[in-house]
Amino acid sequence: MKPKKIVTIGGGTGSFTLLSGLKKYDVDISAIVSMADDGGSTGILRDELGVLPPGDVRQCLVALSDSSEMLRRLMSYRFEEGGLAGHNFGNLFLSALEKINKNFSKGVQEASRILNVKGNVIPVTDQDTNLFMELKNGKKLKGENEINHNFEIEKIGINKNYLFPRAKANRQAIEKILEADLIVIGPGNHYCSIIPNLLVDGIASAIKKSKAIVVYNCNLVNKSGHTEKFDLDAYVAAINEYIGKDRIDLVTFNVQKPTSHLVKKYASQGEALVPFDEEKMTNRTYRILRANVLSGQKIKYSLADRLALKRTFIRHDSDKLAKLLIMTLELGEYEHIIKEII
Repeated sequence: MKPKKIVTIGGGTGSFTLLSGLKKYDVDISAIVSMADDGGSTGILRDELGVLPPGDVRQCLVALSDSSEMLRRLMSYRFEEGGLAGHNFGNLFLSALEKINKNFSKGVQEASRILNVKGNVIPVTDQDTNLFMELKNGKKLKGENEINHNFEIEKIGINKNYLFPRAKANRQAIEKILEADLIVIGPGNHYCSIIPNLLVDGIASAIKKSKAIVVYNCNLVNKSGHTEKFDLDAYVAAINEYIGKDRIDLVTFNVQKPTSHLVKKYASQGEALVPFDEEKMTNRTYRILRANVLSGQKIKYSLADRLALKRTFIRHDSDKLAKLLIMTLELGEYEHIIKEII
């Protein structure tokens, strides 16, 4: 029996967490990765070397690598001093491979072989593009970094999100989506990691055409100034709108509460846990899998990580989330059996 084909769509820490758990199962994984990042080490490399953003791809490669622990640590190593302070070795490595191969995707394929990656890591596009957000007051925000650090987006309102120049989807990404048994969207930064993938020409239409089960991993915490007023249903509605169809079949939603210390820490920054009203009257076209998918591990970051203070400390548990997603592949069969027993 051939392994089930799973496609993940996202970027950043969310994809790293998800893939770290999924790689432990006998499944065919293809990680489609956002190419909108322009902050930190990635942003500097884009500006100075004219390369495509390596950061999110690097995290996915590390997550799916079956190489030695030392090699994985090397790919995540961040320099703390000198001219390379703040830079990540893996980002430099991928940028060098892009220069050598004169193509980012070919460089990623070489990195996959070197790191003994299980599955495929696929940049959503090979074109150099930037994420833009036009607000209702006419202001335009350019780049993932500027959008991520603007905290009046929800207050002012959004006219539209778009990529410029327009970007065409990587052909391999389209093929994998159409072949998939399960498509998993998120978790991740809503406007900066998830939506940019859906803005690439061809991705949304491929999801609509695919016969796969589509799962959305709902975020654990709302982002200040971006999605403070969102509940679970608002996230799903937004994703479906960008796809152009009510395509999400299942949503995973965490029910375990983080420690009061972390809740207070996030509240001080204007961020709260994503709410879900069970009694809310809505015509849902999707089902909700409520489960404990919260990580209990303490998160530590390198002193050289300039974005450490902005990174998440309330996050999904890799193994719990992966197990729940693997179960969804057999959900229909299990339910059929249970109905027969009853």
